[in-house]
Amino acid sequence: FFKLEVGKKMLHNAHSLPIKEVVELMGTDPDKGLSDAEVLKRRSLFGKNRLQKTRPKSIARIFLEQFLDPIIYLLGAAMVLAFVFGEWVEGYAVLVVILITTGIGFFMEWQAIRSVEALQKMAQTTARVVRDGNLKTVQGQDLVPGDVVQVKAGDVIPADARVIHSNNMSVTEAMLSGESNSIDKKTEKLPEDIQQTEQNNMVFKGTGVTRGSGTLVVTATGDATVIGKISTLTRGAVKEIHPLEERLKQLTHKLIWLTLILSVIIAVSGYLQGKDLMLMIKTGVALAVAAIPEGLPVVATIALARGMVRLSKQKVIIKKLEAVQTLGETGILCTDKTGTLTENKMVLHTLLFPHREYKRQAFETSGFMEESPINRRLVEIGVLCNNLSEKKEDRSGDAIETALLDFADTLGVDILNMREEYPRLQEIPFDSESKRMTTLHKTDNEYLVCVKGAVERLLESSDTILTDAGEHPFTDKKAWYAKADRLAADGLRILAFAYRETKEKPSDLQACPLVFVGIVGFMDPPREDVKEAIQTYKDAGIRVVMITGDHPETARKIAEEIGLLEPGYPPDALMHGKVLKDLKTGTAADEKKILYATVFARMVPAQKLDLIGFYQKHNAVVGMLGDGVNDAPALKKADIGIAMGIRGTEAAKEVSDVILMDDKFTSTELAIRQGRTIFGNIRQFVVYLMSCNLAEILAVAIASLAMLPMPLFPLQILFINLVTDIFPALALGMGKGARDTMKQAPRRADEPIITPLLWRTTIAYSLCLTAGVIGITLYADRVLQTPEGVANTMAFFTLVLAQLLHVFNLPKRQLSFLQNEVTKNKWVWFALLLSAGIMAVVYLVPMLRDVLSIHLLTPVQFLTIGAFAVATLIATQIIKRLGLVN
Repeated sequence: FFKLEVGKKMLHNAHSLPIKEVVELMGTDPDKGLSDAEVLKRRSLFGKNRLQKTRPKSIARIFLEQFLDPIIYLLGAAMVLAFVFGEWVEGYAVLVVILITTGIGFFMEWQAIRSVEALQKMAQTTARVVRDGNLKTVQGQDLVPGDVVQVKAGDVIPADARVIHSNNMSVTEAMLSGESNSIDKKTEKLPEDIQQTEQNNMVFKGTGVTRGSGTLVVTATGDATVIGKISTLTRGAVKEIHPLEERLKQLTHKLIWLTLILSVIIAVSGYLQGKDLMLMIKTGVALAVAAIPEGLPVVATIALARGMVRLSKQKVIIKKLEAVQTLGETGILCTDKTGTLTENKMVLHTLLFPHREYKRQAFETSGFMEESPINRRLVEIGVLCNNLSEKKEDRSGDAIETALLDFADTLGVDILNMREEYPRLQEIPFDSESKRMTTLHKTDNEYLVCVKGAVERLLESSDTILTDAGEHPFTDKKAWYAKADRLAADGLRILAFAYRETKEKPSDLQACPLVFVGIVGFMDPPREDVKEAIQTYKDAGIRVVMITGDHPETARKIAEEIGLLEPGYPPDALMHGKVLKDLKTGTAADEKKILYATVFARMVPAQKLDLIGFYQKHNAVVGMLGDGVNDAPALKKADIGIAMGIRGTEAAKEVSDVILMDDKFTSTELAIRQGRTIFGNIRQFVVYLMSCNLAEILAVAIASLAMLPMPLFPLQILFINLVTDIFPALALGMGKGARDTMKQAPRRADEPIITPLLWRTTIAYSLCLTAGVIGITLYADRVLQTPEGVANTMAFFTLVLAQLLHVFNLPKRQLSFLQNEVTKNKWVWFALLLSAGIMAVVYLVPMLRDVLSIHLLTPVQFLTIGAFAVATLIATQIIKRLGLVN
């Protein structure tokens, strides 16, 4: 044991060493195990056999981090200045805006990433360990390197260990490798450079024993185990900032710079004109308030939340609001194979008999048993040479034996009756040397020997073959070897079946000459709806990439069946994990191959994580679907992590952004469609809010420079931004979107919310709104010669009405003004009525009028307001119809 680098590492090359050397290095005794004193010593060196916990971010820290944002800094400065100048109402109003904005951010982020806690739950096992020559049961966390552990079918492996004795032991490692087949465990040493997925003389913490029993020597515990390394990868995986967050931040920065530049221009111009410095500062505050779309976070959050509710009704649970929108931007969708694209269970795929071959659809019929005596005999062997329960609800264990009984159920076979008709007398279980399972049964007048196992072993043991005409000498064995190779090349797991009927009880079942029946190919079949979904993604310009720990041929077979690999695909479309170079140091040619590969097989968790990062480095928005522990790091790293809700492990579900409660791959299509619709709606109401806010900025700036009455006061701007703008924007966010949304290519990851074309459109809209506000301010001041307060009120109401009418400018110019997505949106009409009602209440209630500095107006003045507001709508429509804007 002390040959190890004590306290720094454990034995991670045990698979390449003989058992004797492993035992010596670990300082243990296979028969007596460790002493209690030695266990205590090692526990002090290596610690408990449990995964490191990550302390979640505190609620206080989450809340305080919401204030570390430029938009909050600007609002805070505006609030402080308002209090300094004694503008208490404005100051408190801005404070409310700050609290609303930070509160939304807090509740959006208030969820702990508990992936490591989920891994901890999986590790809470017990173990039967040999210590001081006695077998005792201890908590799995109490194991240390060098412990000798005994396991049997149904046990969870408590630590990484070298197999030193295997009694027909088979282990399922799907949670780590993604491979649905159980792995037969052996004791012989293996090459040192062999991948972890192929180390069949090792067992790994958290996997399960499905058959047989074995004795193990623990080689690694805690974070040094394979599952511990995955836990470390998960903790270290950095979640990329969601595209919507990034774009909103970029937009905010542009607004801040615009505000600062305009404030400086206004201040300098005012000073040169001899205006009061304090007045200029107050004007700067008004500009700051006008520049910030305070309602944007509220509207965006509600629109995303509504999308979340819609998807929840389709059994798609969204854990993070912004994930709804990110789904709509996904350009590459990486997916695990087992349990995601496939059913995660073995079924009979191909039956090879003399002169006949069946595919799955052909033999799952009620008449199969009556077609030929060969068919009946195969079913009988599958039922009799099988240790699983005839009751479907009690079947758990070997996937192949489960598939054989499920097949019998499909054919309507009474399994219990068949077993009573052929009672079992003897069994020789499967082992790694004989590679076959044999059972002996008694019928009325004779004995029946049933055998299933490796093709080569049963071909060697068979001297006759069963045909439709009866038993005949077996002379063409070479042809059957070729048939078996063909099925294996197709990625199927193959098994041969044979029997012998005899009057006398055989003295040696292993030496009994057999009658060969045929070969069965098993596979984990693709889900029925996956192929159609793959085509939908292709139409939408989304690349689907399979990343699996499974065998390359198995991955290829599934990829071909679901249409992921189309006929004539290039060899580079499928890559093996062992040839995948370091993604950070590969050449340009290597990177090109990786970018265009469609299937990656024999991938370990670290490679999955690196591949996600590689795609993100090349400017792709990446989604990841998975269900196993091995998928957890990649799920966390991806822009959008999607876990299966039924078959998914807790580790996968905890780090994901989305959970598919029905485990349907096709549910992601619904989510992506909803996400694209929501982004289109967000883009529409951002243009609406930005054009309105920019109009407010320009109106205040122009009025100040032109020495006109102030058209808008800071509190009026706040009221417009938080009340009258909110409802139309929210209604726009509830639109159903374009019908062809899944026929469009995904947007580039670096495409901003407001493109150059939309900026031009926004500016054009804002200039029309500004013209209306400045126009009525100039008309009221110079023509009607009203007091400044009345001119301000007329400008205020003109802007409110113009902005309400502005929603009808947002549909694309190719659409009819009367028949489009906005006019058909019932929420828009409700929002307009609600906003108009609010404005009526504000005008009619004296206290509210006083707070907002609103003056009473005459009917003629209201008609003038209506005329200027409608004029802005007409001007905007003329510009749109001329093709000057979108």
